Amino acid sequence: MQHTSEWQRRFAEAAREERPDLATLCLLVGAEADPELGEAGIDAAEIELDRLAGLVPYGLREPHDWAVALAELLGERCGFHGTPGDYERLESSLLHEVLRRRRGLPILLSVVWIEVARRAGAPVHGVALPGHFVVGFGGPDERVLVDPFDRGLLLTGTDVELLVAGATGEPLRPSMLRPADPLDVVLRILNNIRAWAAARPECSHVALWAVELSLLLPSHPARLRYERAQLLIQRGDFVAGAAEMDAYAEVVAGVEPVAAGKIRDLARAARAMLN
Repeated sequence: MQHTSEWQRRFAEAAREERPDLATLCLLVGAEADPELGEAGIDAAEIELDRLAGLVPYGLREPHDWAVALAELLGERCGFHGTPGDYERLESSLLHEVLRRRRGLPILLSVVWIEVARRAGAPVHGVALPGHFVVGFGGPDERVLVDPFDRGLLLTGTDVELLVAGATGEPLRPSMLRPADPLDVVLRILNNIRAWAAARPECSHVALWAVELSLLLPSHPARLRYERAQLLIQRGDFVAGAAEMDAYAEVVAGVEPVAAGKIRDLARAARAMLN
């Protein structure tokens, strides 16, 4: 079993590949979360994705045919789907657990669909609708959208509009249908994990590694450094937390000098806790 820092190193390297591999990144998140996963568990998950891809029928060409075939295989035969209760489980955000349980959040179920379909040769991509991740087959002129959370339900235009309106209260915009970049998908998964942990103070260690992995992505919100500092202080690492506060203050000083001053005050308060 490898040390946590080794998984983080590999995650950072994978995130900086010319073409980042979505499954690899998600499984490295799983390795950070689950000390028992290890290299063998990562290999087993990759093998399962390959096995499922081998069950996809040959000769498919049209986006609609791909969508129907994947829904029949993954949604019906294999039983991949989600329920409201899955939002309460950390396992629902870990690819290896979703492959094992056949249950998960919309975005992780979509990762399974994307990776299986991609291996089978489908023109597939993720679609990061606000509040609900789905999967698309084909290009803009012939795109077919499906909802893996609902066993691969084929979505009409009205369905998609209702999903967006329910999440945001706003109309669907064409930009919402753009194919999701793998790194954006991973950041969204880590955001979900952080949100899960934030509601459970006893799981601050989960929030911390999720923030640290997010910070290893080439593009990430600068405020994550402040969140990491808060978590370190919360967990009693006052020196490291204060140092991170000061570093974040330097980042924001040029645009928000008042906020930077308040952050430096917090850093001093954290160091004072050592006395």
